[in-house]
Amino acid sequence: MTLVIKGGHLFDPARHIDAIGDLFIEDGKFVKAGKSRETIQAKGLLVVPGLIDMHVHFREPGREDKETIATGSAAA
Repeated sequence: MTLVIKGGHLFDPARHIDAIGDLFIEDGKFVKAGKSRETIQAKGLLVVPGLIDMHVHFREPGREDKETIATGSAAA
């Protein structure tokens, strides 16, 4: 069965995608379409690839009052 993320703003700069549409996922992979078992309504929401913060400061040792490895990892 397929998971459908319906009506979201699909945005993927690497694949030059910037459109409103539906995203179909089956067994952890994107598919063209399928018989839906579960639908997530995404109207008004962005659907993007995973985002990462490439710049982080774990202030350990010395500035644990700002952030520690534990608090920074938990936030990620």
